[in-house]
Amino acid sequence: MAVHFGTLDFKTPLIFADGTSVYEKFAKESISHKKGFFILAPSGSGKTYFIEHQREKHWIDGDSLWEAANAHPKGRWWLWGDLIDEIDSRSDSITREVKKLGFWIIGASNNWLKPDAIVLPHWSTHKRYIKERELANYDSGATSDRLSQVLGHRKWIRQWIKKRVPCFDSVQRAADFLANSYFASLNSDKST
Repeated sequence: MAVHFGTLDFKTPLIFADGTSVYEKFAKESISHKKGFFILAPSGSGKTYFIEHQREKHWIDGDSLWEAANAHPKGRWWLWGDLIDEIDSRSDSITREVKKLGFWIIGASNNWLKPDAIVLPHWSTHKRYIKERELANYDSGATSDRLSQVLGHRKWIRQWIKKRVPCFDSVQRAADFLANSYFASLNSDKST
C-alpha cells in the first residue's frame, strides 16, 4: 500500500511541462476510455479500498496521480490550512488533463473542477471507516482526532449537489453509476 506524501517540497516552484511519461505510466496500469470521469470523495470514505479491490483497473487513485504529477507536495499537506486550496487547484489542473485522456479518477482533492459524482457516506459509516483504517492500514489522510476537518470537507463537497452533481453514499455506487452511464452511451452510439 502506498503512503501518500508527495515528492517535492511545497516551496519548490512548479512549471507546466509535458506530462506524457506520467500519463503513459497510468495508461499501462489502468484502462482508459473515450470519456474521463472524476469522483470526489472525502478522506476516509473508502476510495483506496475500492481502488485496490477492482476486478479490472478502470479507476485510478487521485493521490497517486497528483503525486506523480507533483500537484501534491511532500508532507502532510492536508493539515496546512490556507495552502490546501492552492494544492487542490493544482490537482484540478491535472484531473482536467487526465479526464481528456479518458481516465477515471477517484480522489479527495478539488477546488474548482466540477466532479462527475460525489460520495458522502452516512456520517456513522464514515467515522467507522476512518477508525478502521487507523487500526489496520493507515496510508495517510484523516484520523479520528481530525473529524472536525472531515466534517468541514464534507460540507464543502456538499456544495456540488446544488450544481447538479449526483451524490452517492458509497464509492462503489458512484463508480457503478458512471460506468453504467458510460457503457450505455457506447451501446446507444452503436445502434445509431
